[in-house]
Amino acid sequence: MQGIGEFLPGNHVVLLESGREYFPALADCIRLAVTEIYLETYIFEDDATGRFVAAELAAAARRGVTVRVLVDGFGGRAFPDTLMPGLQDAGVHVLIYRPEIGRLRFKRHRLRRLHRKLVVIDGRTGFVGGINIIDDMHTPGHMPPRYDYAVRVEGPLLAPMHATVRRLWEIVAWASLRYRLHDPHRPEIRAEPRGDVEAAFLVRDNIAHRRDIEDAYLSALAAARSDAMIACAYFLPGRRFRQALRDAAERGVKVVMILQGRVEYRLLHYASRALYGTLLASGVRIVEYHQSFLHAKVAVVDGVWATVGSSNIDPFSLLLAREANVVVRNARFAAQLTASLNRAIARGGREIRHDRWRRRSLFERALIRLAYAGVRVLIGLSGYGGRH
Repeated sequence: MQGIGEFLPGNHVVLLESGREYFPALADCIRLAVTEIYLETYIFEDDATGRFVAAELAAAARRGVTVRVLVDGFGGRAFPDTLMPGLQDAGVHVLIYRPEIGRLRFKRHRLRRLHRKLVVIDGRTGFVGGINIIDDMHTPGHMPPRYDYAVRVEGPLLAPMHATVRRLWEIVAWASLRYRLHDPHRPEIRAEPRGDVEAAFLVRDNIAHRRDIEDAYLSALAAARSDAMIACAYFLPGRRFRQALRDAAERGVKVVMILQGRVEYRLLHYASRALYGTLLASGVRIVEYHQSFLHAKVAVVDGVWATVGSSNIDPFSLLLAREANVVVRNARFAAQLTASLNRAIARGGREIRHDRWRRRSLFERALIRLAYAGVRVLIGLSGYGGRH
């Protein structure tokens, strides 16, 4: 697909931290929509934020804007019975990506979810990030608010973004046998320059872009000379990624990993910790974030390269799900994201020291080993094991 993965100059990219900045910005752009809105999300929750966004989308549809909403069938499994009927009554076109039907059986294709969070409005403004349509205060078992990022984009990067959301809508629409695009001959979007930021739009799918996001990380780490900071909610990388982190640290790069400190999925939480020892021994710093629920998927390398998106560094994101990230090459943007991450470390980070990690209890060691073995078995059963 033209433009996917290419660095394009002339963009305006605004960093948005968590829902408190993202949802007002999204609502403002929805209100200004003239022709069309595409929105893709993994979760569309029936809470205060979900109802707020749904009301804005419904209002846009009522004034004649073509609104197309695509929600994952697993992450948004309650959506068809909650917010979807009201949106459809207002004239919003809604599709479900891989709906869950009948009993959930362990089949590999069921793991291929729509995990990306994308919005494209009039082919002129877009949003990419890790923020679902869910209230930041809706964090069962965790201290709110949820900590995450997105970016608002204007400029040439909107062309591949628009092509991406439109193409997936077409695929799901044909598969549903219920919907068709009303404008099949609409010309390609050609967004004009709006700023001075060079950026690329990356996706992960199971056809032409299977490893684009992971390869972008690996290339950035291989080229790193001074520092690399990665914040990731779910962390269980394959061998190539682990080796890239170790190699960077061993040649003197200051590598900092900001990871989830609060337990959400116990198996993955403890399995991730099985990797701490070798990373710490190589000089990688690991900071666990405990203040609230970490949901971020961002990185900064050498104060110039930065990425914000939906892709975690785990088998689900890197091998199975549809994901989307923006990669930015701009010192000003990278400095802003770095400052935000350092504030997060200062207010809620707890560094894991190598000497203390080596003295953990026998019970914790056994728990971590069992969890890692369990995750490896599940990956093998899914058909995605091996050296990756």
